Amino acid sequence: MLDLLLMGNCYVERRDNMASRPMALLRVPAVNTRVGRDDVYWWAPDWTGATAFRQGYVFQIAEDDAAQEIYGCPEWLSALQAGLLGEAATLFRRRYYINGSHAGYILYISEDQFSEADADALQEAVSQSKGPGNFRDLFLHVPNGKPDGVKIIPIAEAGAKDEFLNVKSVARDDMLAAHRVPPVLLGIIPQNAGGLGDPAKAADVFHFAEIEPLMRRLEAINDWIGLPAVTWAPYERLAATPAATPAR
Repeated sequence: MLDLLLMGNCYVERRDNMASRPMALLRVPAVNTRVGRDDVYWWAPDWTGATAFRQGYVFQIAEDDAAQEIYGCPEWLSALQAGLLGEAATLFRRRYYINGSHAGYILYISEDQFSEADADALQEAVSQSKGPGNFRDLFLHVPNGKPDGVKIIPIAEAGAKDEFLNVKSVARDDMLAAHRVPPVLLGIIPQNAGGLGDPAKAADVFHFAEIEPLMRRLEAINDWIGLPAVTWAPYERLAATPAATPAR
């Protein structure tokens, strides 16, 4: 199941007993399995070589792909950009925190009495004051200085704080829409007073709408091997069924 969801393909190998009857089905990791010709599959763990499985003894289940029919295309590819966007936002937020919780600033000094040596010393002091736990006060003395001789101009400080939460929320919603998983089943904290609904009802809908179709796809192994090798326990609804009103 994990191979089918992650790689868009899953493979099982048939192992026979001494009477040439099916004895077991073994998972073949999809990441190292390659499709060959004439119903022959290959095990290729690295570039040095590949080992062929016995012809007709490996079965493949693949997701649909509009471009080709050799390998499947995983459904999560539609949300890949959303995941990368969330990752980029997290990395930016981490750098933002390491930089002392600001997106940077411009230190503008227009004093005539400020020499190059003073500028180098100030630059060194500012660089040592960055980062969490390094909150330090800086003392700058300019004799006969003007009121606007030293300015600190912040760069997009407010926007850097606000956009992070918006980007993470949009990326999360896109990922949920691509995987079609109810938010209440993932432990997401609701942002409104109404909550995310009844988790039992959401679990029932998720099972019948998403899990059962996957179960039916894996049952194709039974048709291939000719035996009920893949079976499932009956699903019990979690949501309470309203009791019938007794007749009067």
